[in-house]
Amino acid sequence: MRVGPNRWRFLQQSLSNLDDRLKALGSALLVIRGKPEEVFPKLFKTWNVKCITFENDIEPYAKKRDEQIEAMAKDAGIKVIQKVSHTLYSPAKILNANMGKVPLTYQKFVSVAEGLGPPPAAVDEPKKVPPGYSQILESRELKIPKEEDIFGNTNVPTLEELGLDESKLEPCLYPGGEAEALQRMQICLAKKAWICDFEKPNTSPNSLIPSTTVLSPYLKFGCLSPRLFFHELNKIIQGRKHSKPPVSLVGQMYWREFYYVVGFATPNYDRMVGNSICCQIPWGNNQEHLKAWTEGRTGYPFIDAIMTQLRKEGWIHHLARHAVACFLTRGDLWISWEEGQKVFEELLLDADWALNAGNWMWLSASAFFHQYFRVYSPVVFGKKTDKFGDYIKKYLPILKKYPVEYIYEPWNAPLSVQKAAGCIIGTDYPRPIVKHEVVSKENIAKMNAAYKANKANKGEAGKSKSSAAGGGSSAKQAKKR
Repeated sequence: MRVGPNRWRFLQQSLSNLDDRLKALGSALLVIRGKPEEVFPKLFKTWNVKCITFENDIEPYAKKRDEQIEAMAKDAGIKVIQKVSHTLYSPAKILNANMGKVPLTYQKFVSVAEGLGPPPAAVDEPKKVPPGYSQILESRELKIPKEEDIFGNTNVPTLEELGLDESKLEPCLYPGGEAEALQRMQICLAKKAWICDFEKPNTSPNSLIPSTTVLSPYLKFGCLSPRLFFHELNKIIQGRKHSKPPVSLVGQMYWREFYYVVGFATPNYDRMVGNSICCQIPWGNNQEHLKAWTEGRTGYPFIDAIMTQLRKEGWIHHLARHAVACFLTRGDLWISWEEGQKVFEELLLDADWALNAGNWMWLSASAFFHQYFRVYSPVVFGKKTDKFGDYIKKYLPILKKYPVEYIYEPWNAPLSVQKAAGCIIGTDYPRPIVKHEVVSKENIAKMNAAYKANKANKGEAGKSKSSAAGGGSSAKQAKKR
């Protein structure tokens, strides 16, 4: 697993909050250490389990794990109940409603989903535990005799246990947990006019305070019910003039669903090879460039500021993700989207398997989006919403004394200006590792060639199938003659 310190902290906080909320109901959260396939058989026997229930998960590892546990449970005569609650709709139902085919465009997905009617409402949280349940959880140790105490510590893991030194972590801007999620949702819902007018492309990727909801980590970790948020949004926009999908907040929820459905139904969805929806592109493998991008040392302040914010805070704006993803792949560095996917998986609080892979394919023009000639400028794009470079100055303080006209392109500043700013390019801050105006054109030509090769390969594959079918027919005709 690629999990950075910010995401571990978010998970730990979320589990602690869940434990607190369960304790208030007379219950508790028990965290068992070990591999599921080894722990569950012991757990079934020790606790005399009669029924096990869990949330449906579409990720490859989780699907394999859940199938294994379900088989173990059924062999032991234990009832198994899976619930779909992490998404608005069941991905399987979306596929069935689309005649078993994967809806590969957002518009098609929305059409199919809305044809099913509104998603189910969120279930109310319990006000108290069922009668007799509290006796089962008399203590954290479950009163298990020493010779049967096979589970050991069942408390929520501490940060120290997870290998983290809390004193070395960056300040926590987005605490994990349901309590925080609900509070943030209510603050968002209180801004009714903002919700009705919301259009994702019109928000700022480099504002000093997030210009969107930052609810994605809470949705990813299950701290916030997507169905609750979806229906609350619809209550607000009902009867009012409002923005529409794909750019509205409801539209953002549909984007999440879209990627979940495609990920659910596509083998090898998180890689290029063997992925039927992904364009096969001969990406390069410059490890120095990859390292510079990951560490925010490309020499392009806008790109480096974004990657610095990501590493420090665990979150960056949707359009900031666009900028750095395009830069890594088809825009400038010509490095595979799979490498960027790995970095985001480690550093993002809201790293979600289905969305992460889907967005990286989109931004690299490998799937879903095919206008590969539309490239984000690592200089011009940031200026649109932050012409004074305040965002750069915040995350790259080494550049904070640069005049506005050079803040996005410090390499163009005269040496006297660089000295006055206390930052010499090539010494205190790196020179650009590539020339955008040169490599972007070269990469567009490479993408064009890759698209033609993919089209030709598909054509040949089609001819081969047709030839095989035709050959069989001709053989039969010859035999008849």
